Amino acid sequence: MIDQNILVYNTLSRKKEKFEPLHSPFVGMYVCGPTVYGDAHLGHARPAITFDLIFRYLKQLGYKVRYVRNITDVGHLENDADEGEDKIAKKARLEKLEPMEVVQAYTDSYHRNMDQLNVLRPSIEPRASGHIIEQIGMVQKILEAGFAYEANGSVYFDVEKYSKTHQYGKLSGRVLEDLLANTRELEGQDEKKMPYDFALWKKAESEHIMRWPSPWGEGFPGWHMECSAMGTKYLGEVFDIHGGGMDLLFPHHEAEIAQSTAALGHESVRYWLHNNMITINGQKMGKSLNNFITLDEFFSGSHTLLEKAYSPMAIRFFILQAHYRSTLDFSNEALQAAEKGLKRMMAAMQTLEKLKPGEKSDSDIKTLNRACFEAMNDDFNSPVVIAQLFEGVRIINSVNDGHESITADDLELLRNTFRVFVTEILGLLPEEVGQSDLVGHLVQTIISIRKQARETKDFKTSDLIRDELKNIGIVLKDSKEGTNWEFL
Repeated sequence: MIDQNILVYNTLSRKKEKFEPLHSPFVGMYVCGPTVYGDAHLGHARPAITFDLIFRYLKQLGYKVRYVRNITDVGHLENDADEGEDKIAKKARLEKLEPMEVVQAYTDSYHRNMDQLNVLRPSIEPRASGHIIEQIGMVQKILEAGFAYEANGSVYFDVEKYSKTHQYGKLSGRVLEDLLANTRELEGQDEKKMPYDFALWKKAESEHIMRWPSPWGEGFPGWHMECSAMGTKYLGEVFDIHGGGMDLLFPHHEAEIAQSTAALGHESVRYWLHNNMITINGQKMGKSLNNFITLDEFFSGSHTLLEKAYSPMAIRFFILQAHYRSTLDFSNEALQAAEKGLKRMMAAMQTLEKLKPGEKSDSDIKTLNRACFEAMNDDFNSPVVIAQLFEGVRIINSVNDGHESITADDLELLRNTFRVFVTEILGLLPEEVGQSDLVGHLVQTIISIRKQARETKDFKTSDLIRDELKNIGIVLKDSKEGTNWEFL
């Protein structure tokens, strides 16, 4: 089936381009994964589901895909100007843990949430901390090429020098003069030649926990360096697809292009793909804005913004209903509409298995099947696929009600279309109707009983409820705002 003519929107060229893998049928795809210092939220789910969709479709067509999704466990500082504390080290300090304890706990939590969302595991999932040697080697190449400089044990990329022979800002459309005008002068940045220069390697101050020896002294890699080093290590000096959220377009992916070009003499990525943001009331959802809802909170219904619990498949369907390059705004109404649509589709699939063939077909099933492939070939247009599948739902219900007929061959094709597109490509699985709601309501009832026990100072009963819930895989989290819960 690899004869499909796929168009992908390349962020670099700002247009749709025919997808032609460098070494067909082999495809190399690198996607920026999470920085593991907190619970996964809806903003983490969107890139995971977006590139899971692409991964699934390419494999369905017969491509052999090496999908690399990294884990950032070092070097991501509190702001993008190379200042502040390492996010994971800060979390470790606050929780009195070793940094790698934080990394392991939140990596395990992320994997659990991704499994719940039926996101396939990548082919390789490298960690930044496991590739320090490769990152140091790339920094050395950039220094040798003359596009970086050392300052007090740190190494910075020389953006101005690079821009004399290359176009810095080509991915994001940034202009160097605008960058200079809009870059804030921050304390401690006087060692940079220019404020927009970015760190390839940072000197570790005495209080910094995560540090490694290097030719420039003890330190740690800059955040941008990890993806350049790990992408080329596992996919080669040139590979097909690099993906991530729009929030990574600048400075992270822009810096990647500059680093790789400086170190290798050419760019590494052929197609840049970016999913858009999930918003709440028009604002980006994310940890930095403190307006995020964790996936566990969605699954339990325990967040104050949620009217009820939503199942992992309802969340997945909600995300797939919008094209990956479109902004997706959160609301309870939108989620409940997605939930109803998903239940309708899954009910139709059950009905489909019971249908009996007739002597003729009143609907064109071949055209329906072809339209689903055409939608996926048009930049992985999942909402159009879903619309076509709902036309299939109409046909299923009409045949079941005796208003239409379908031949045995078309019935088999319709069953195959739903199996391939619903289950294998969209990754939607049937659920027990109402199970997520029931669990959420039951746990909230138990929490209310425990709250009454605590108010009457019956701590023995309160602790017993907490411990018994933990024994069955449910953890309670008390805070000033109340009690939330999540699955272990």
